[in-house]
Amino acid sequence: MADRSLRGIRLGAQSLQSEEGVVFMERQQSAYTCDSCGHVTTLMFAADAEPPTTWECRACGADARLQVDGKSVEIAEDGDKAGRTHWDMLLERRTRAELEELLEERLAFIRARRGAGEDPTRERIGA
Repeated sequence: MADRSLRGIRLGAQSLQSEEGVVFMERQQSAYTCDSCGHVTTLMFAADAEPPTTWECRACGADARLQVDGKSVEIAEDGDKAGRTHWDMLLERRTRAELEELLEERLAFIRARRGAGEDPTRERIGA
């Protein structure tokens, strides 16, 4: 970069890097066709990467399906599991009886702390 002058150039508008000596990875072109609007989206992926079977259509936002040899790829419906919630993961680790016992212990601790920290001379606000 020392051999190039920065005078009169808009910084950020042009890159001073060149593609000289850069070896690009092998790529494959994948086409996706939208069933709703018929829009075709063409994307480039690495040659060793497996392209996803669906892609969001840029025109209408619906799911577009991958085209292989001019035919749409069949999407396997294997009963996708719904995402697990925090409650589901908690129930995997503890039973409901254990959770109720822990809740009672925690509530007793909080009530004891509140009761011990009260100042009888202090006036309660809003009560």
